[in-house]
Amino acid sequence: MNTHYHLLTETPRGNLSQVMRHINGAYTTYYNIRHRRSGHLFQGRYNAILVDADAYAGELSRYIHLNPVRAGIIEIPEKYKWSSYSYYIKEKKKPEWLRVDFILDYFKGNGMNPQKRYQDFVIARMSGRYDSPLEDTVASTILGSDRFIENIQESYLKSREKNRDLPALGKLASTPDINEIYNAIKSVIKNDPTLLRNYVLYLCRNYSGKTLKEIGNYFGISEAAVSQANYRFCHRLEKDKKLKKRISRIQEGIALFKV
Repeated sequence: MNTHYHLLTETPRGNLSQVMRHINGAYTTYYNIRHRRSGHLFQGRYNAILVDADAYAGELSRYIHLNPVRAGIIEIPEKYKWSSYSYYIKEKKKPEWLRVDFILDYFKGNGMNPQKRYQDFVIARMSGRYDSPLEDTVASTILGSDRFIENIQESYLKSREKNRDLPALGKLASTPDINEIYNAIKSVIKNDPTLLRNYVLYLCRNYSGKTLKEIGNYFGISEAAVSQANYRFCHRLEKDKKLKKRISRIQEGIALFKV
């Protein structure tokens, strides 16, 4: 895109930080030489999200390929020259480093060409509202089912050595718990119990690293109710600029979120 890029990548060696240093460093060098400039090109650290591939790989691939369409840059995704979409639907010969089978394997079966099935899958979301699958990300860090998140926490977060090269996991390990979030917000929002509850649910879903089940148990509601409450609050923030400004001020003043 004009200001950022998306990569859906598999890192069997857990060396994402090395990979990103190489990609960003190599491109910055190329860009600086071409445009006769110097210094940094990218602002801040990259954002890494750990993904349950079986549940979200297809949706994320579609989301990435439709980004330039949603931004109004082009009308159909295959016309965007910076996208890998054309390689997925076999309009171009793919470069050696690009693994399209990782995604296309999910579209095999039913006697249809996987490239055609994937193309139909992407086109199906070209019109109408399309909510980003990234809205389901927990603590801005991990995207997957509750069981997937629990497995990651049990397998990796107890060992600093294991998550040393996985920045998303390190970030998740340092997230505040539900009680900390609730008490911090309760000290600020004192006369609006409905806003307090909805905002805390939203923060727990996006910052605590807890599963839907854990959050639901804390508030005495179902997992679906947690997800719905988070969805409604996100859309309320989009529409209500006054509320969004108030929430931003609250969050900026709370040490838990100064990460």
